[in-house]
Amino acid sequence: METSKVFSRIENLELDEGYQKTYQNFDELLPTLPPRKGWWLDQLFQYQGFWLSSFALRGDMLVNDHFKPRPTDIIVATSPKCGTTWLRALVFSIVNRNSFDFSDHPLSKNNPRELVLFLEGVIYSDGSSSFIDGLPSPRLLSTHLPFSLFPKRMTDDSSDCRFVYICRDPKDVFISKWHFANKLRAKELPPITLEEAFDSFCQGVSHYGPFWDHVLGYWKASLESPKKVLFLKYEDVKKQPADCVRKVAGFLGVPFSPEEENKEIVEEIVKLCSFENMSNLEVNKTDTKDSANLIGNSDFFRKGEVGDWANHLSPQMAETLDQITEQKLKAGIKQLMDQQN
Repeated sequence: METSKVFSRIENLELDEGYQKTYQNFDELLPTLPPRKGWWLDQLFQYQGFWLSSFALRGDMLVNDHFKPRPTDIIVATSPKCGTTWLRALVFSIVNRNSFDFSDHPLSKNNPRELVLFLEGVIYSDGSSSFIDGLPSPRLLSTHLPFSLFPKRMTDDSSDCRFVYICRDPKDVFISKWHFANKLRAKELPPITLEEAFDSFCQGVSHYGPFWDHVLGYWKASLESPKKVLFLKYEDVKKQPADCVRKVAGFLGVPFSPEEENKEIVEEIVKLCSFENMSNLEVNKTDTKDSANLIGNSDFFRKGEVGDWANHLSPQMAETLDQITEQKLKAGIKQLMDQQN
């Protein structure tokens, strides 16, 4: 499935010399990595502590070798199924609020992934970095890559590009991932069972997992470099969306003016980007697939609720995930304190 669908277009690209070298390094590296069965893709591979598809791994290698960050770059970062589509919409609306009228907004005609491009995917375009290099500033990009897999030229304090990260209750993340995986599995394959997916998730084996290590990487970065990484919680954004919109705008250096507050621009953005509004737009009801013929716009919208896990997980499953979360967070906090002492 992965080879036939995800790589159907990019395998036929004419590569420039630099990309050819990266592809060669990828081809040499892949057979050396530990593989595990994927949830919907054929396989995941363990690379520097994380489980990536071959598509994501090669995308990461291309980013490290060829991406040229700019001080104005804004990167929406998430572990999958943590609110990526919502955060893309919010960031796009905040940054471009003076460019478009809310009554005829690009988000009413385009899925957010068409406005905030997926870094690991767009880096493949045209077999070189020419497309991504040619995007106007500020470039709005999204990623699922762990913070530690980015090149230092993007993550250290010498770089001014910024990351906006959102995390979510792992119980809801797991359920959303499970539903998403079964939408994307090949029709000839049986659905992945809740129990099978649960075991893999708890072991850290999921797309861009382990989930907890992904979260901890960005959380630590937000504490060490608060001007570079903003760390948000999905549940907080749901509870107080207007406050979070103001927080993101301030972090990105485009705070709302008193005049904008009086015109209720914040509230307009919240309304425009709400799950109810976004999921009911015709553009987001379609099953039209992306360039890899894998994911349709409607696949990104399910419920967007907090606590939906309670409809699926047994009490024992929920307790297991809570225990893993507590253990991982305690270990992460201890490691951070040890580094600072």
